[in-house]
Formats: sequence, structure tokens, C-alpha cells
Amino acid sequence: MDEPNLDGRKRKNIQIGDLVEIVLKKHQQTGELTEGIVKRILTKAPHHPHGIKVMLQLGEVGRVKNIIPE
Repeated sequence: MDEPNLDGRKRKNIQIGDLVEIVLKKHQQTGELTEGIVKRILTKAPHHPHGIKVMLQLGEVGRVKNIIPE
């Protein structure tokens, strides 16, 4: 009964096409989340303490806070 690991700080948990919530650079102070579909994974490292940086299909770039299960 393992929950899938939905940790946005680990690159291996994020796939192109995933529905995620990200924090845009301009919203880091407020923590406002933007939802979208991953178009590109921008972080090369396997792990990032603030979340893996991705580009959404609409072009927004931010760090993944939540991966939304299908």
C-alpha cells in the first residue's frame, strides 16, 4: 500500500506531461501556486532542496511544489 512518491524535489518523480503545481519566481514571497502540465525539465541535478525547475506548456517556469496524481 505504498503511496507513490510525489516529492517535487526529486527529478526522478517528475515526467514530461505530468500535472504539477509550481511556484513562479515572482511568487516566491507569497508562495502562490500555478498549475500546469510539464513541457520541459530544466534542473539537471537529481535533487534540489527548493524543487525541480520545470517549464510548463504555457511557458511559465518555476519550481515544482506538488505533483498532482492522475
